[in-house]
Amino acid sequence: MIIAKLLAGIAGTTVFMAATAAAVTPDDRVQKLEQTYAEANGALLRGDAGTWNRLMPLAEDFVLFSPFGGKPSRFADYTPERFDRMSRFFKNGTFDQEVVQVFASDDMIVLATIERANVQVGDVPKQDWALRVTSVFRREGKQWKLAHRHADPFVEDVPIAEAARIARGERTTATK
Repeated sequence: MIIAKLLAGIAGTTVFMAATAAAVTPDDRVQKLEQTYAEANGALLRGDAGTWNRLMPLAEDFVLFSPFGGKPSRFADYTPERFDRMSRFFKNGTFDQEVVQVFASDDMIVLATIERANVQVGDVPKQDWALRVTSVFRREGKQWKLAHRHADPFVEDVPIAEAARIARGERTTATK
């Protein structure tokens, strides 16, 4: 009887461990979405917002927290004119995506990534950029749509005094 209980416990642990491993192992749909997202972001940083828009459709309740701060933008803000401006805003970029963590269910995938690029942004000469990004995708029918993206440039540690200054809304002369 004790051996039977022990074996049942081991079997239960094995099932739990297998279920846990399956939950964190990327499946084909997650890998495909990761690849498509990297391809889309790479196109955007080369100044091709049209390809980004085609590969990465937005959910109608999409919200973006830009790495440059400011008011969140929403689905309705993404007009053809905005995509034209985006094509001119990013130029000559290269892109690499490091997936830090994936959370996936049948209808939602969340990617926590570090994005590294070498790109000209606006009037800033081409340089290295690194962003911490959380992207939420929702399945609508057979299509995955980007529902939320939050990006910030705090990949490297920031001293608490610097973070506090930014949180207070204080800017240096160079950033005004």
